[in-house]
Amino acid sequence: MSTTSIPSARARAKTRVSFGRFRAWLVACATRPEARLWLVIQFAILHAVLWTFILINLKAAQDVHMDVAEAWGWGQKFLLGYGKHPPLSGWVAGVWFMAFPATDWATYALAMATVGVGMVICWLVALRVVDARRAFLVVVMIALYPIFNFKGFKYNPDLLQLVTLPLVVLAYLNAFEKRSWQSGILLGLAGALALMTKYWVLTMIGAIGLAALIHPERMRFLLSPAPWAAIATMIVAMIPHVVWLAQAHFMPLTYAGDTYSLEDSGQVHELVAGYVLHNVALLALPVALAALAMALVPHWLPLLTRAPLRLVTRAWARGPNPGVNVSQALNVWMIQIIVAVGPPLGALIFSIYMKTDWGISLFFLVPLVLVAIPALRVQSAALFNIAAIWLVLSVATLMASPWIAAREMAANAGNTATYGARSELARELTQVWHARFASRWAVVAGTMESIQPMVFYSPDHPAALVPIEAWDSGLTSREDVKRYGFIGVFDPTDGRLPAFEKWVAEVAPNAERVVMTTRRFTHGRPGPSMSWNIYIAAPGK
Repeated sequence: MSTTSIPSARARAKTRVSFGRFRAWLVACATRPEARLWLVIQFAILHAVLWTFILINLKAAQDVHMDVAEAWGWGQKFLLGYGKHPPLSGWVAGVWFMAFPATDWATYALAMATVGVGMVICWLVALRVVDARRAFLVVVMIALYPIFNFKGFKYNPDLLQLVTLPLVVLAYLNAFEKRSWQSGILLGLAGALALMTKYWVLTMIGAIGLAALIHPERMRFLLSPAPWAAIATMIVAMIPHVVWLAQAHFMPLTYAGDTYSLEDSGQVHELVAGYVLHNVALLALPVALAALAMALVPHWLPLLTRAPLRLVTRAWARGPNPGVNVSQALNVWMIQIIVAVGPPLGALIFSIYMKTDWGISLFFLVPLVLVAIPALRVQSAALFNIAAIWLVLSVATLMASPWIAAREMAANAGNTATYGARSELARELTQVWHARFASRWAVVAGTMESIQPMVFYSPDHPAALVPIEAWDSGLTSREDVKRYGFIGVFDPTDGRLPAFEKWVAEVAPNAERVVMTTRRFTHGRPGPSMSWNIYIAAPGK
């Protein structure tokens, strides 16, 4: 035997021992009651930090999404509603940016902090249904779900629902188990919080209600004080917002009806098909990687080849599985089936426009639904494997993110919606206003797509006014336009330009009209050139 082979054999043995110890430590932390919460919190923080840096690199050549800029603008005033949506997303943004500057990286950190909190709540939900070993598998599967990483870059009401909807499900499972008036109050407060995020959450609240009515133990729950305390609490908690809705002439509901109703049945079918395929494709990644993690454990190789229906049938034949609370599993299975099937059917029946992003909040239970199948036997090694897969993919994406961003920019060099230099325009317009009037730029008018970046990127952070829409954010008014003046910003290719110019002619007939062109260079690469119609109206006297 060669003498050089002895040290290398010892090194390999030490490496195997180290991996074995780390795997044992990970499994112990994931299952011990005194350690598992901190493990999940630390995992969520690490995920949020890694993906914040990834997004900073991936989006270096882009401005923040208009939804993010809009949420920042809402957060400058804590109102009971903002024209299109309930107020919670604006409140959260307002609190966040009290501590952080209005910069791109802070918005990505907010988005990742949001999904990180959602991951921890999803883990708490999982603990109500499965044992700690399966619950940790669930939370890592969620971290691999693109909604919680790549697709989670955009902070808005849809993303915030990844916090409020898991909270509603957690409160429901708690109330279903305890059946006390205290648990009902918590459920009602969670439901009100979710409704203050976006009215779309009625789909989840309705699914929970149907699940409670279908469940075999429904009478024990319905005859308890919990559901009635929940309903009463949610109604009382929503009163301030309902009063605001009435005062605003139910503008958010009008906005939704005008924006998302369709008459073309063919278009509805196409949108619904796109919605379904989009969400199935996103869910395929965490499911496939979890299956890979389990397949790497020899015990799983024959099991993964069996038909899923056979797995479930054999599970019920074996009787209760100590790793699964079947009663609560029934709840999450029914809730997920209802929210997966209900909205697309409703869209087909009522000809409603279906945005693919609406599925962001409705499929967070899928990993738990799969892991809660009683026939599955989750081995300790699978936890280490799935965590290792997540870490390798995250670190590899971080290292490759500058290259990915450069390739994406090269492939979409003419895309002004993505790479248009709106932040540069905001700073230039601020300088123009200061040079002309030596005062703060207070109001920007135009379409949401054009003006929200001005609100975020201008050092003056003017309030946004969308005069050609029926709804109003409440952050400024027509009187403010006359008092403080405004800058109108409009994309000349937008078909709504004549309506906007008519409004300008009515409120500021002497407004100065100019055309400005902006272009951004990122790492020496030129972005697309973009022209803007600018209208400058002086402050009133």
